[in-house]
This record gives sequence, structure tokens and C-alpha cells, in this order.
Amino acid sequence: MDPLLPALAVIIVVALAFDYTNGFHDAANAIAVAVSTKALTPKVALALAAVMNLVGALISTQVAETVGAGIIEPPTGAEGLEIVFAALVGAIVWNVVTWYLGLPSSSSHALIGGLVGAALAAAHSVQWRGVLGDVVIPMVVSPLVGFGAGYLVMLGLLWAFRGANAHRAHRGFRYAQVASSATMALGHGMQDAQKTMGIITLALLTAGEIDTFEVPAWVVLAAAIAISAGTYAGGFRIMRTLGRRIIQLTPAGGFAAQSVASGVMVTTATVFAVPVSTTHVITTSIMGVGATRRFSAVRWGVAGGIVMAWVVTLPAAAGVAALAYVVTHAVVG
Repeated sequence: MDPLLPALAVIIVVALAFDYTNGFHDAANAIAVAVSTKALTPKVALALAAVMNLVGALISTQVAETVGAGIIEPPTGAEGLEIVFAALVGAIVWNVVTWYLGLPSSSSHALIGGLVGAALAAAHSVQWRGVLGDVVIPMVVSPLVGFGAGYLVMLGLLWAFRGANAHRAHRGFRYAQVASSATMALGHGMQDAQKTMGIITLALLTAGEIDTFEVPAWVVLAAAIAISAGTYAGGFRIMRTLGRRIIQLTPAGGFAAQSVASGVMVTTATVFAVPVSTTHVITTSIMGVGATRRFSAVRWGVAGGIVMAWVVTLPAAAGVAALAYVVTHAVVG
């Protein structure tokens, strides 16, 4: 039996565990706004998000290829599997810590930070051009787009429905939020499940089980099921932060924020094939919508705490992953 197979099996299990934590950590991204505006009940919203995450995860593998082959040079052998394992440990630890604290940090950037930290600890090559072009620039640009588009879309809705009956408009937008919540979850599946697919495929390539970076069908299905199950498990701690603590949205505002965020995620996944944080995009979209009332309506103190979590995610996950690599290498080596 190939001596790398047991290690590969452990990594696949850990990767799917990360995918599961990604689901319950980021479930709030798709449903918090709809729940806070009473468009959906929490249980119905979670079920809808779980199904649409599954569908989104099955659509394409472009982001998986970017994460698995564009962040670090694909490693080889036992040491390479240690790098992948340590990257997953760093991402999972950071996910659990921020979930416990109720901070909507980025699972995507935790995983990418884990890859970079583990690679640096192993003195392995990092593709810094890929990190800059496919991670850092989209990390900065996508929240700005979310904020600006959220602001403009909400202004457009306010103008278009300025003479409408308020009660009927609220009811209509609650129905519309069912569709925007579903699209939001679809975009989340297209983005976040693919990152786990990329990691598992990288591990298969590292172990010599595949010759080229092509995501096997069973990996796509396994990652889709794991993130869907995690989503259904829920993320109520983070839901409270996104749904109420930043600003209390109207149904129209919720629809605007979710529509903008899902548009950004689907576009970046299909057109640009770059990983973006669903957390970053939906949070700034909510801020943009809220700013149409007045800038003071947004609780910028809460928003500042969220931004701080974003800033420290990459280095924090990288640090944990580097430590995990050192420990793993010492034990296995």
C-alpha cells in the first residue's frame, strides 16, 4: 500500500471538516438579512441556504483551480501533505475562534492564509503574484464594490418606489428576498465550496494520485455535501451580528444588499475565477444600503470590529498554520 494514502485520507477528512465549519460559519451570510427582516424563518432560511449552497458548489471549479494551483507551488511527497494539513488546521482554528466570538471573518482568507503560513514554515515557494492578484486585490476591491453598489441600488429602489404603498412594498420585497437569499446562497456555494475542492485536489496531486490539476467528480460532490450540511447546522451567533448589530434593514434594504452581494460573488466566481469573501461582500453591501438613510445610521463601531477581524485573518491563520506545520513535521518526521 502507498505509504502516503493514510496521510491523504486524513487530509481529505480534515478538508471536509473545514468545509463543514465553513458552512456553519458562513451560513449567516446568506440568511441573516432575510431572517432579520422576517422574510424567512430561521429554519426555512437555513434549509433554503443549504440546498442552494449544494447547487452552487456543483456548478463550476474555476475558483478551485485558482486556490489549489495559484497560491503556492504544488508541493510533493510527505512534506507536501504536511503543508496541506497544516494549512487546514490554521483555517479551522481561526474559523472556530471567530465563530465563537460571533465575528463574521472570512473562511476564504483563513484558508489562503493557512496555505501561505504553512508553505513559509516549510520554506516552500509561495506564488506571491497569485496572492496579490487573486487574493489581496479582490479582497480590497470586492468590499468597496459591495458598499458602492449597495448604496446606489438602494437609492434606485427608493426612487422607483417613492410613491408606492409602504405596506404593499414591504410585503413584495419580503417575497423578493426569498429569491435574493437563494441567489446569495448559490454564490456562496460557487465560491466557498470550491476552495475546499481546490485543497483536496492539491492533496491528491501532492500524493501522486492524479497527474494534472483537475478536480475529480467525487471531490466536487463531497465538498458540496459537506458545505451544505454545515450550512444547515446554522450560524446563529454570526447571524445576530450581520442581521441586526450593523443596522436594522427594511425588506427593500435586505433585498438590495443580498442582490448586490450575490451579483459580486457569482461574477467573481465565473468571470474572473478569483476567490472573494462572501462575508466581506455582504457586510459592506449592508453598510452601503444603510448609508442611504444617513451615515450615522450605520453602527460604525461594530463595523470597525468586523474590519479588524478581516485585517488579522490572513496573518492569524498563517501563524496558526505555521505552528501546526512545525508541530506536525516534528511528530511525523
